[in-house]
Amino acid sequence: MKNTTIILVHGAFADGSGWGEVIPLLEQDGYEVIAVQNPLTSYADDVATTRRVIDAQEKPVVLVGHSYGGAVITGAAVGAKNVKALVYVAAFAPDAGDNLQALLQKYPSKIGTALVPDAAGFLYIDRSKFKEVFAADVPDGQRSIMNAAQKPVHSTIFAQQYEAAAWKEIPNWYLVATEDQAINPALQRVFAERIKATTEEVTSSHVPFASKPAAVARFIGQAAEATSQRAATSA
Repeated sequence: MKNTTIILVHGAFADGSGWGEVIPLLEQDGYEVIAVQNPLTSYADDVATTRRVIDAQEKPVVLVGHSYGGAVITGAAVGAKNVKALVYVAAFAPDAGDNLQALLQKYPSKIGTALVPDAAGFLYIDRSKFKEVFAADVPDGQRSIMNAAQKPVHSTIFAQQYEAAAWKEIPNWYLVATEDQAINPALQRVFAERIKATTEEVTSSHVPFASKPAAVARFIGQAAEATSQRAATSA
């Protein structure tokens, strides 16, 4: 077993099981892997849940976020000495003063017209639009499960005003999904450039962990290996 724990943080409309195709690949490579189950009730709740998992680890941590999960890891890793790398997978990487709603308006995508609220202010993706917006390249059976099992996100999260950003202090990687209809690939490239990430691109919908799991696992593994090499050099 390698001396690194990889923590996977899901985004909106999903839960930790969405990483199901990636987890075995990372474990086969010798990594301990944990998929956080965030409540998606508020940004503060999600950061607190993720931070509890981070703080429980004894090994160095590579923290991975998808979509809104990128915003979560950006906050949760602040001051966490055991987090040695941040990996963004088709994810938001906000800076202080950003909010997701404004970013999505500046770089529009199809997600804006696909969301439907429930009576309590939680948002889902319209099931008739789920394929086009979220998971166009995922096999039908797998996509139907993802669609039926959507985990709604509270609408206030999209107006969250962000503060400190962990990527300013922690080495980071960014995987751009070039066919993404939920987060505009142009916005993803803006994030990657702004945070000075080691960047790759994958031809994928918004969920490359489901459609291209080998590419995602390899990319995360690269970040983990680079982190281990850096630690060995500085030891």
